[in-house]
Amino acid sequence: MTSESPAATRSRREQLRDFLRTRRARLTPGDVGMAAGGRRRTPGLRREEVAVLAGVGVSWYTWLEQGREITVSAEVLDAIGGALRLTEPERAHLYLLAGLNPPRVGAARAAAVTPELQHLLDAWTPRPAMLQDRYWNLLAVNDAARTVFGYGDTDHNCLITFFTNARYRDMHVHWASVAPDVVAAFRADAAHSPDDPEFGRVVDDLSAVSPEFAELWARHDVGTHTQAVKAVRHPEAGDLVFDKTSLAVADRPDWRLELYNPRPGTGTEGRIEQLLRAGLTAQV
Repeated sequence: MTSESPAATRSRREQLRDFLRTRRARLTPGDVGMAAGGRRRTPGLRREEVAVLAGVGVSWYTWLEQGREITVSAEVLDAIGGALRLTEPERAHLYLLAGLNPPRVGAARAAAVTPELQHLLDAWTPRPAMLQDRYWNLLAVNDAARTVFGYGDTDHNCLITFFTNARYRDMHVHWASVAPDVVAAFRADAAHSPDDPEFGRVVDDLSAVSPEFAELWARHDVGTHTQAVKAVRHPEAGDLVFDKTSLAVADRPDWRLELYNPRPGTGTEGRIEQLLRAGLTAQV
């Protein structure tokens, strides 16, 4: 953007503050698939909830909403726009208020995932598949994983989704028994990088909105990623059982490919194919 006067900068930041507050106030936890979390003094999402949904630090988001002078990127603004369910015009407005040139409408956003990896994920359909980084951020998800597991546009991190996505939790047959193992595996991953603040940010932000996670994290249990069985009770397809396999990406060892194969003899394969066909038919 071109240079602006101090008065114009101050006005823009004030507008950014008001814009983010009003967008946050119009949403409820239920709108974004999160549990309400007790009585709320004000309507709308809390700042920490928006930060968790966008995958940014609570303090950083607070400073942004306060209109402080901080560095922002297109990727972070896109994440915030997704968390707040902004329309394309609203996204462009957010860019301008943050001091960046908005992307062209319809222009493809930069993706770190190679076309070959994306093709592998898509080719795995109708079986669910996803790609995660070392912090369990979702880098890519195929359509089957979205349909079967309930991932939405605001889901950016598998650990955060596990504890905050109400639809995901309701479908997970063994959620309560699996939760300690999930947290223990994340602690083991974090232990490999004790000086990396990003792991701490995920833990702090999730602890702020999920007492269940905070309690499990305080146990200091450590686990590993293993071959596992994942069972979900889909509201339309019924009981689905998968064998989960985790694979490291050769040229990106900090990335992990999660592949879900229908367990033989459970009828899962036929039910997910029927579920996906029904979804395609509904879109026509």
